[in-house]
Amino acid sequence: MKWRIRSVLCLALAWLMTVSVCLAEETPDLKDDFFEAVNAEWLAQAEIPADSASVDAFSELGDTVQETLMADFEAMLSGEKAVDEDLKDFIEFYRLLADYETRNALGAEPLQPYLEQIENLESLEAFCENWLELVLQGVPLPFGLTVMADMGDASVNALYFSPPGLFLSVKDYYLDDNTRTAMQGLYSQMSVNLLVLAGKTEEEAQEIVSQAMAFDESLAPYTRTAQESSDIASGYHPLSLAQLDEQVQCFDFSTALKTLLGEAPENIIVTDPAYFDALDELVSEETFPAMKCWMQVRMVNTLAPYLSNDFRVESGAFNRALSGVSEAVSREESAYNMAVSMFGEVVGIYYGKTYFGEEARRDVQAMVERFVEVYKQRLSSNEWLSDETRDMAIRKLETMSIHVGYPDQANPLYSLMKTVPASEGGTLVENVMAFSRSASEYTLKLCGQPVDRSEWPLSASTVNAMYSPLNNSINFPAAILQEPFYSQEQSVSANYGGIGAVIAHEISHAFDPNGSKFDENGSLANWWTEEDLAKFEELSQAMIEQFDGLSFAGGTVNGALTVTENVADAGGLSCALEALKQAEAEPDLADFFISWARIWRQKSTEEYENMMLVMDVHAPNKLRANIQPQNLVDFFVTFGIEEGDGMYRAPEDRVSIW
Repeated sequence: MKWRIRSVLCLALAWLMTVSVCLAEETPDLKDDFFEAVNAEWLAQAEIPADSASVDAFSELGDTVQETLMADFEAMLSGEKAVDEDLKDFIEFYRLLADYETRNALGAEPLQPYLEQIENLESLEAFCENWLELVLQGVPLPFGLTVMADMGDASVNALYFSPPGLFLSVKDYYLDDNTRTAMQGLYSQMSVNLLVLAGKTEEEAQEIVSQAMAFDESLAPYTRTAQESSDIASGYHPLSLAQLDEQVQCFDFSTALKTLLGEAPENIIVTDPAYFDALDELVSEETFPAMKCWMQVRMVNTLAPYLSNDFRVESGAFNRALSGVSEAVSREESAYNMAVSMFGEVVGIYYGKTYFGEEARRDVQAMVERFVEVYKQRLSSNEWLSDETRDMAIRKLETMSIHVGYPDQANPLYSLMKTVPASEGGTLVENVMAFSRSASEYTLKLCGQPVDRSEWPLSASTVNAMYSPLNNSINFPAAILQEPFYSQEQSVSANYGGIGAVIAHEISHAFDPNGSKFDENGSLANWWTEEDLAKFEELSQAMIEQFDGLSFAGGTVNGALTVTENVADAGGLSCALEALKQAEAEPDLADFFISWARIWRQKSTEEYENMMLVMDVHAPNKLRANIQPQNLVDFFVTFGIEEGDGMYRAPEDRVSIW
């Protein structure tokens, strides 16, 4: 009997020890894994939606914003809520998107005129003679045109020529035979299915896609990799238009641009010189049949999301497979997302005025200005900058534009986007193509005109923030200025570790390896002394090495690809910490660092994580949360982290730049 009792006790103790071990595994010590410890409860409960590749603090807040706006807009659609005059065309476009009964009934019919237009191109000569009209009509071309600030003189807009997008997104996926073959198989199958839906036989669709894939693959060697593209200045190669005409014989750029603009610009900018060096070889009589197939595949993929629900669902198959998503978003969410993507700034102003307001905008504006002042102080006391470089850096801070909440008025382009409702015979695709033409005409005519620095690069309903090096502006949309980034219910220390670090991160982008190449006006300029630039490059290299090769999701981090964001994270966290110490007599540094780790909480599919390692300029969220605090002495002191702990980093391995 005593033996049985002892045995039961031993079993109970063993069970308790097992439970203890499991609990320890489920809740890591923050000294060993800060991200996992801070976010343990959330990670245990969070579920990735079936129609998403990840869930994180940004997407959760984005869902809240979406629910709020969808409720408002559905009330407007039903007549329960009055429609603001500024939202009239948006609401009518949203109505067309939400009308799946009509979309399904029309099937492929709205697509046919555009496919036929491509099929009816009889020769390369005919194509080249009409390329500008094809641009305006939204027909895919083997090069892209856009207008934005001239990097050489950011006060004026310039015309940029670039390669078209690749089927597999980035050049990197074409470099490994196995990866390329697998991804081409996914993209090919989706495109074949779409063409069959459009009325082609299986055999016809297979032949079109086969030729299209071959043409697409021929373009990839002449484009830049994700890492190369992450260097903004690497895409700046000014040419005279005469030089481009001499270099590229298959297109008469001068005549066409003169027709559109009244006077062709003397100079243009190419982003990928190797591509335009090879353009006559890529686009020739021999390759023209394959290029026509490529244009058809691009066109059907472009318009499929606006057609029937079958088209819409199939058009997302490649991206879902690539990111590990099991099902398409609902019809209702798709309609909302596509309507907002077309009228982003209009929707953002509505959201900002309705749910953020002028008082909050003034409060956050003052907060941002305080952070700029703290950054200026840190630059003034910087020990490795010379006076000459320091003065230029401070000048850049003092001239930085601050955009908070929402713009006062929408871009003039939106006044040209007049939705023709169904009651007047309008269809969804016809409106989309009309909007595309209006945007192309409006944008191209900005060439040579002064840059409007008041323009916002993000909608106010977007949960994000950004720095624009060509405008030297920082942008904080209303939607991100909420919990967990900012809340009056959080401590000041938590708010500084959240939105404060985000604000300082964007300021730091002015002095990252990209932003540091632009002056206070947004123009490419070397404002560094030779010695200071060498030191900055040395410190940036240390940041590259801190992240490069780290294992994550079965792959490794590319330190060079992610360096700009990592430098901004380091500067942002350090500056926010300094600002907190100035704001609070007794700051709660534990709250500060915990808030930092909390805003980077994320749960993703493995496929999505692998995709981000290839193309994202941001390091994985977990590494952002864990590594940057390790560069700050206060982190180790606050949590008693010592040598031997998983979160410990030796002083000589810590990186401090700003």
